Amino acid sequence: GADDAYRSFRSGELLPSVAPDTIADGLLTSLGVRNFELVRRHVDDIIRVSEEAIVRAMRLVWERMKIVVEPSAAVPVAALLDGAFEGLAGKRVGIVLSGGNVDLDHLPW
Repeated sequence: GADDAYRSFRSGELLPSVAPDTIADGLLTSLGVRNFELVRRHVDDIIRVSEEAIVRAMRLVWERMKIVVEPSAAVPVAALLDGAFEGLAGKRVGIVLSGGNVDLDHLPW
């Protein structure tokens, strides 16, 4: 996957992408020095999800909302479905759904 931000956050130092392979091509770009510093200062946690969870989330959004979202936009939905936000029970959580980078001929279902 494309988890350099996750690995960098956990290690405390900027780590490069290592042959990223993911359906979420919007996450293929490396974190970068400036963004890493912002993450270190302002982010409480970074969550990693599986490729299968991304596809399930994309399909769920399509089936329930009739919205085709790009894989990168499905990542937070996948994390939500995987229970990653249980500590936020009772709080408001916003997720941005976008579809600007969708190739309808290559949907994973």
